[in-house]
Amino acid sequence: MKRTWLLGFGFFSISITWALYNAFIPFFLENYVQSIAVVGFLMTIDNYFALFLQPWIGNRSDRTRTRYGRRMPYLLVGMPVAAIFTAIIPFHTGLFTLLLFMILMNLSMSLYRSPTVALMPDITPENGRTKANGIINFMGGVGSIIAFGVGSMLYDFHRSAPFIAAGIVTLICLLVVSRSIKEERDGVNVNSEISVDMGKPRISLKSQLDRTTVFLLAAIFFWFVSYQGVETLFTLYGKNYLGLSEKAAAFSLTFFSLAFVIFAIPSGLLGKRFGKKKMIMIGICGLCVVFALVIFVKNLLMLRIVLLIGGMFWACININSYPYIISTGKEESIGTRTGLYYLVSSLAAISSPPLLGQMIDSFGYSILFYCASASMLVALACMLMVRQGNESLEATDG
Repeated sequence: MKRTWLLGFGFFSISITWALYNAFIPFFLENYVQSIAVVGFLMTIDNYFALFLQPWIGNRSDRTRTRYGRRMPYLLVGMPVAAIFTAIIPFHTGLFTLLLFMILMNLSMSLYRSPTVALMPDITPENGRTKANGIINFMGGVGSIIAFGVGSMLYDFHRSAPFIAAGIVTLICLLVVSRSIKEERDGVNVNSEISVDMGKPRISLKSQLDRTTVFLLAAIFFWFVSYQGVETLFTLYGKNYLGLSEKAAAFSLTFFSLAFVIFAIPSGLLGKRFGKKKMIMIGICGLCVVFALVIFVKNLLMLRIVLLIGGMFWACININSYPYIISTGKEESIGTRTGLYYLVSSLAAISSPPLLGQMIDSFGYSILFYCASASMLVALACMLMVRQGNESLEATDG
């Protein structure tokens, strides 16, 4: 599992960057536009590029063969470029340059996000992937905590400080991952991949869309609609509805991330023991209730306690969902199914903030968590239509 912990630095850097992006970019946009719906839309414009790039890159990385491996070339190109554009975002001179830097940063991240995620199952046997996903998401959660906690203090010092720090961290993490992970040495299916590569098969996206996968992707879409909307608009909710300072609103999200980190590895172990689908459904039900409770919370301490509980349920969902969708396909389609996973999450990221922003414009900030809770219910309905995936290997191993 040592390599899994080292690979976790890739997720660590991604989580830091995304957390800072979602927490502080809305404040930059608020200086130029008044409508929350427009802010929500501008927060998602980059995802239109990710929508097409990530499935294509995930699919292409399945067929990439270089001396650096299948996935690593995408990290070696994407991470340094993303680090640069992350660092310069606060130095925008107007709405145009802000949007330009945002788009370029996210385009760069689209180059390596799917390949980074696909590295986990590449170097991990099937019966250890849920536990491994818990470890790398633990690292990602630590990144989010640092982003919300330390980042809010750095932002209070100067608005550029957290973004510059995130760029530096991304470069350090690239050095750690590239030095530690050697795909030819560490891959669990190297020999089979070489034999399959003789014909260089094209993995069709359409061929992956069986009944189980379609309903699972639908569930993923709706729980990310709920999560992405809350994550993107929460700091504005805290500032404009609860009357919190920008620093306090951003810091409150630390409690959600803290619980996610604490419960990441246990959630993976529970998924291995009791089944990934069962843990996902427990998480959906729990987070639906948590979001419903937030509606009635006005006290800062109670808000943070509720968010703490919510982070535990989010771990149940997020830790088990990626290994679950991978387990329903074949080994040679890992990158393709990773791309599908990020396709629907990108669709959710595109749809959710502007939609929920429009609801806020029409009905006020209180509607945010009504919508988030309702979306979780739809995700639950989709999961009830999913036939049990292939978890036999984990069951026998546990």
